Amino acid sequence: MWNDFVIGLGDLIYSSFAILEAGNNYVNWFFIAAIFVVLVGWVTKQIQYNKEAKRTGGFQ
Repeated sequence: MWNDFVIGLGDLIYSSFAILEAGNNYVNWFFIAAIFVVLVGWVTKQIQYNKEAKRTGGFQ
């Protein structure tokens, strides 16, 4: 029973890589764009937090 679960999980993970192969290089560009958007959002929020800390004299 446990072996069936582990083997099934391995087959599922292995078959998921077929999606990456079908996507060619577009999958890479998707992840690059997603990471870029998250980093820009993060830096934007950090700038806002720094301005708020300067204005209120908070921790910086």
